[in-house]
Amino acid sequence: MNIDELQLRAKHLEERISAAKAETRIALQPQFSRVLSKIAAEGARVPRRMRQLDAALLDEAIEARFDNMPV
Repeated sequence: MNIDELQLRAKHLEERISAAKAETRIALQPQFSRVLSKIAAEGARVPRRMRQLDAALLDEAIEARFDNMPV
């Protein structure tokens, strides 16, 4: 994928994540994170809003794991 395709893919995932419920958001996080990493690896700037969304999704995923832990 070239940089334009990666950026388009990231934007599409961002839109899907924004409209999704918690389970779907968490499920899309690894894919979103990989696309952002590829954009950065190509030397392009990853928009702050996307980096912040990725961090928020990672927090949600971690929280979800702890919610299911037996005490």
